[in-house]
Amino acid sequence: MKKILVAGLLLACFFSVVPPAHAQSAIPIPKVTFGIGTASKPQDVAVTLQILFFMTILSLAPAILIMTTAFPRIIIAFYFLRQALGTQTMPPTQLLIGLALFLTFFVMAPTWSKVNDTAFQPYMQNKITLDSAYAVGVKPIRDFMLRQTREKDLAMMVHLAHLNRPNTPDDIPTYVVVPAFAISEMRIGFEIGFLVFIPFLMIDMIVASILMSMGMMMLPPMMISLPMKLLLFILVDGWYLFVGSLVQGFH
Repeated sequence: MKKILVAGLLLACFFSVVPPAHAQSAIPIPKVTFGIGTASKPQDVAVTLQILFFMTILSLAPAILIMTTAFPRIIIAFYFLRQALGTQTMPPTQLLIGLALFLTFFVMAPTWSKVNDTAFQPYMQNKITLDSAYAVGVKPIRDFMLRQTREKDLAMMVHLAHLNRPNTPDDIPTYVVVPAFAISEMRIGFEIGFLVFIPFLMIDMIVASILMSMGMMMLPPMMISLPMKLLLFILVDGWYLFVGSLVQGFH
């Protein structure tokens, strides 16, 4: 990093002392400037507020991705699977997060395609306004979240928000749907983790009982059970079954 900075300073010094004739024949270097001025028209203020709004959306993009997609259930299930196998940090966390992200894109592709076709593309072509694009674009995402949300969790959030009993799903505000959806996804993720733990827990208990009966109390059961759990996971084609079940759970 220091070498790059030094090289940049040397290049800057070189171009600062080049004669005008040579400077004109040199390749032009782009210049980026930032400034704060006084708005002379109301449109200037509107554009500034729009830029601030989009910058805020970009900063909240990771939270929006986590809270409104299939990512929470998938990453929680992956974490419990790794704990049940007892492989500690294998697969690595980065690998699990990357796989969870791409599975999230796979699951959410139909929903995002609807948003693109009905809201984003018409807005980019100036066929609808920004407010209309938001109203149309958020509907497929709300439909996806409502399909995966328990009525009990949704009713709890409606009660906590001190809202009247809704007659239709459209009467529920989005800020109520999002936390209810997140709670339901975490619940399902923990349920999947419990079911994943059962067969591997049985192997640990069987191995521990056998070692105790043989008087081999000094031998850690994990040294015997870990290869057996890996063998079981490989024989049943665990990744195929696990990922397939996760994705089918959203349909």
